[in-house]
Amino acid sequence: MIFSELLEKRRSIRDYRNRQVPLEIIQKIIKETCLAPSSGNGQPWQFIIVNNREWLRKLSEESKKNFIATIEKDPASPLKKYEANLRNKDFNVFYNAPCLVLIGGPKDLYSLLVDCSLAASYFMFAAAARGLGTCWINLGADIRDPGIKEAIGMPVDFRIVAPMVLGYPQSIPELPVREPKILKILEP
Repeated sequence: MIFSELLEKRRSIRDYRNRQVPLEIIQKIIKETCLAPSSGNGQPWQFIIVNNREWLRKLSEESKKNFIATIEKDPASPLKKYEANLRNKDFNVFYNAPCLVLIGGPKDLYSLLVDCSLAASYFMFAAAARGLGTCWINLGADIRDPGIKEAIGMPVDFRIVAPMVLGYPQSIPELPVREPKILKILEP
């Protein structure tokens, strides 16, 4: 696949087939993800692979509970727009995808957000090149329970930057219209 085709093919997928992604493929995608640039070539990204539907459900419930608590504490929170879904017992923040990869790293690292965002982009393209779908699920980033953190292998200083679902798409949405917003061009 040529690069421009890959750019057009990558979509946020929210409907997945009931088919597991083999661990070997996930590991190859992560290996390619690590080709992303990082500040000072620090490569701070770390990955937690959750290739287990029961754990995905637990993580979804944990995130929902924590985001609801945030909304209850601050009713003006921008998360308010998600409240109905978060309170829906059948809603899975990970859209019932078969796999979740948490991309993150040391929470006090100044460049962590940028470095892990670049890695997440590479992750999405590596997956799309294999016919897999992804979606960055920010609603899956709020894991607070110490027991859950320990069970999934999350280091104490770990910050989740990109909770990325991965799976075989039911369908691929049409390419939405994207227009560049160039504010100004300075030329000689």
